[in-house]
Amino acid sequence: VQLQASGGGLVQAGRSLTLSCAVSGNIFRVNTMGWYRQAPGKQREFVAVTTSGGAPTYAEPVKGRFTISRDNAKNTVYLRMNSLKPEDTAVYYCSANVSPTPQGAELYWGQGTQVTVSS
Repeated sequence: VQLQASGGGLVQAGRSLTLSCAVSGNIFRVNTMGWYRQAPGKQREFVAVTTSGGAPTYAEPVKGRFTISRDNAKNTVYLRMNSLKPEDTAVYYCSANVSPTPQGAELYWGQGTQVTVSS
């Protein structure tokens, strides 16, 4: 199972950016999918997660600004980030809980994509 994230970049504060992450490989079912981020000198933190049914949960700092969504046909999760702030600068990692077979599941991580927000 592989996760390929894309969409990061350098943007000015107040602008928007959309990240995407595609899951590929030996997949029976993709369960929850989510995004985490890690700023320089800080621990990785939760950003947002969506269930297989599309129910989202957000971290407080991004509520009202970020939207997580998924395309189950493409096994892809998206993170639309609006009203970006310099404190959103981090490496963003996607994660997916994947069942390669009908039994069991395992958490997988993408390689990370850099988001830099300038003031």
